[in-house]
Parts: sequence; C-alpha cells; structure tokens
Amino acid sequence: MSAAVQPAGDAPVTVPLLELRGISKEFPGVRALDDVSFAVWPGEVHMLLGENGAGKSSLMKVLCGADSADSGEFYHKGDKVRVSSTADAQKLGIAVIFQEFSLVPYLDIGQNIFLGREPSGRIPGTIDRRRILRDARRILDSIGFNIDPSILVEKLGVAQQQMVEIAKAISQNARILVMDEPTAALSDRETELLFALIARLKADGVAIIYISHRMAEVFALGDRITVLRDGRRIDELRPADASPDQLVRMMVGRTVDMSYPRHFAETPGKVLLEVRRLAAASGISDIDLEVRAGEIVGLCGLAGSGRTEVVRAIFGADKVTAGEIIFDGQQTSGGPDQAARRGIALIPENRKSEGLAPLRSVADNLVVSALRKLFPSHLFDPRRAQRVADGLVKQLRIATPTSRQMVGLLSGGNQQKVVIGKWLATGAKLFIFDEPTRGIDVGAKSEIFALIDRLVADGAAALMISSEQAEICHVCDRAYVMREGRIAGQLSRSELTEENIVRLGMHHA
Repeated sequence: MSAAVQPAGDAPVTVPLLELRGISKEFPGVRALDDVSFAVWPGEVHMLLGENGAGKSSLMKVLCGADSADSGEFYHKGDKVRVSSTADAQKLGIAVIFQEFSLVPYLDIGQNIFLGREPSGRIPGTIDRRRILRDARRILDSIGFNIDPSILVEKLGVAQQQMVEIAKAISQNARILVMDEPTAALSDRETELLFALIARLKADGVAIIYISHRMAEVFALGDRITVLRDGRRIDELRPADASPDQLVRMMVGRTVDMSYPRHFAETPGKVLLEVRRLAAASGISDIDLEVRAGEIVGLCGLAGSGRTEVVRAIFGADKVTAGEIIFDGQQTSGGPDQAARRGIALIPENRKSEGLAPLRSVADNLVVSALRKLFPSHLFDPRRAQRVADGLVKQLRIATPTSRQMVGLLSGGNQQKVVIGKWLATGAKLFIFDEPTRGIDVGAKSEIFALIDRLVADGAAALMISSEQAEICHVCDRAYVMREGRIAGQLSRSELTEENIVRLGMHHA
C-alpha cells in the first residue's frame, strides 16, 4: 500500500480514518467483490476507478451499510467496528452521494436535506419549519448554490438535484464523504464550485472517496487512486505515478481507444427531422434545426440552456405551443406513444425515473418498446421475447447473469445499455440521446459511440446531447449550440471545437 497522505496542518496520522480488509460480496450469479481491501485517510481525496460492473457501487453500498459484506473486516481509526446498517455507517460519519438520486420529488429542498432529522417545533409533535428553511439556506450558501429552499425537488433539473444531494450530505457533518460521479450532470461553473468545496472539506480533515470516469478530475483532485476490475482490487497508486492510458488499461484489461473514431457523414441522406420555429411550455422558443439520415448531430450548451426541453418537445413529452415538427416528410404531433410509433426513440437523461422499469427484468425492459412490432397480432410469445432480449444482451455486452435478472440490480452503465437496447428492436429511424454516457466508464463509452455510429451507418439519424464538449467534437458531424432556450448558432464539422461551443454558449459571447 502507498504511504499515507497526511491531512494538511495536522499532526501525523498513523492509522487510516477508515479501512476495509478482505471484503467479499456475492449476489445471485455474480461475485461483486472478491477479497477487496481499501483504506481512506483524513484530508485526502481517494479516487476509485473501474468499469461499470467492476464493483465500485457494491463496495460503496457495503461501506455505507446498505449491503452487508459476506466476509471481511472494518476498522475505524484503528479500532475494529461493525457496519451492518446505514445507521452504523452514519454513526461513523459516513455519508454517500449516490449517482442515482435518493430525493423525494414532492418535498421541497429543505425537507429533503433534513429528511428524518427534522428539528422539533415548540408544540410537541410539530416540526420547526422556519429552522429547516434557515438551516437549509445556510448549507446551500456554503456550497455556492443560490436557490430558494422552499422549492419542490420535482421542479429542479438534474444538475440542481445533484447539488441538493451534496447539501444533504454536508448537513450530516460527514467525516467520510463518498461522491459517485458528482459532476456528471453539473455545468462547468457548478463543477468549479464543487471543487472549491472539496478543497475546504479536505482542509477540515474530511476524507473523500470520489468515483469518476473523467480522467481530468482524477488527476486534478486525486491524492491516491484505487482501480477495481471484475470485483477485485487491481492496484493502488498516486496520480504522479500513473498516466490516463495506464489507468484505462488497468480498468478494462485491454487497450481502449479514447478518441472515439468514426467515419463522418460526407454526404448525409434525406432530412428525417425538421423543426421550424418550435416553442414549448417548458420555455424554449424559435427552435430551428434539422437532422439527416446517416449523421450524428450534437445539441450542446450550458446546463439549463434548454437542450433537454427541445428533445422532450420533439418526442411529445412537453407541450408544444408553436412551430412545426416534421418527421420523415410528415408533420407530427401528439405524445411519446405516437412519436415512438412513427420511429422516434428517446434515451432520456435520467434513466432511473424515465428510462427503466427498475423492478422488472432486463428482458422485460428490452422488449417493452417493441411489443407492437414484435407481436402485431397482440398475442405475446414469451419464447420469442426471450430470444430477442438474449440477443440484445449479447449484442450490447450487458453484464448480467441472465436476462431474467431485475434491471434495478445492474450497475449504472449496464442499465444505460438496457435503455438504449430497448429501442433497437423497434426499427426506429431517429435516435435522440440525452447524455448517453452520463456515469459510463471509458470502455463502455467506446462501445456506446460505436453503437451510435453503426445505427447512423445503417441509415438512421441521431441527435445527441452531451455536457462533455469533447464528446460533441469527437463524435458529431455538426452541432447546434443553445443559450437561454434558443439556438445560438450552428457549427459545421470544420468549425466544431470546444472553443466555438463555449463562445456560442456563453452569455454575450
């Protein structure tokens, strides 16, 4: 094990703040963790890397008491302890910000931050509402999130919900803070605020376990790096002793091309989607764009610029108030059901709440969108459905012991593959991807971009939203940039650079 990283300004620490030794965990058909040892010290950021399904989430669930380890030991400040429940973990000062949010949408921000820890009011049996809002405001201000704590969480975007999750963890005075892809849905400005917050927490001696698939974050924030693969710890090293390519090889056990090469559309086909002067109740207006067969078109801009609102309006999920949507030569209207029948597929930003039925099997999720196509007589054939699902599992390399496994038990990356896979059997012509690689490791990213490339090579069209500008530049044939609910400009392949995206996306650019 590497030498300990000492917290700034403190006396030397001789034992880790928290140490896990020989942790193993099995689920039906899957050995999620195999003799994993892991330690975190006060005042350090310990990066935890690995492909989706490598065991990162399983290790964090064991750490926070959500799952019990089958074997292994826990030590807190050198003393052996028992972590068999979330209450045990909270007593040790462990707080986890999971990638999939755990917020209650119909409660407001303050209520979510203090859920289960509400202060009592003067009258027995009541809650001090004013104190909740006051304390919530103080915590939100401390992380640079300027928002009214009385707003319902259901009104927030994904980036704002992520900030509420962070505020919730901070409110628990955590001394060991686990962050699972915390910047996946944050804008550049919000990411800067998060990094500043992490620096303050480090200076205060808080230990941070940080899961990320973004190499820039690994080297900008990390004091130490642990790499997992197939449920095992591969190595632990310092950023100064590693390179991005080396870490990728350790994660996937093979060389991965991180440039996402593809054959760009020199002569795209006919116009499949044409949007004219589109406006919607969600706040977008004057949207003009087109997408042709055989090309990948990017839709980018800052978080909150209206990207998701545009694709939701096209798919019929948000009410259109003006303009036209013309698909495959015909003007369209109606809801998501009609859009799906016409051949439009949407892979949404929030897979958990909008893309999956988490309590159903992988197979059920994979065939649900294609039921009318697969069974035009309205007679369901379980054997055919199973064959289709098994074929998609193999095609997409979905890591699951069987297609009968409940999809909610899969890792985030494999869940995303299921969300994409459910549209493949429909014969869709237009695929709309809203943050398709959010929370996805570098190996799976290459697979997903290769899949999108195959779809457009076979004559489909793709409209892709990504907060990672490098993805837009490396993958898309051209891109539209949004600002404040409108299209700020269009960039051709030769003009498609991160600098131009930022220039168009910034106010007064």
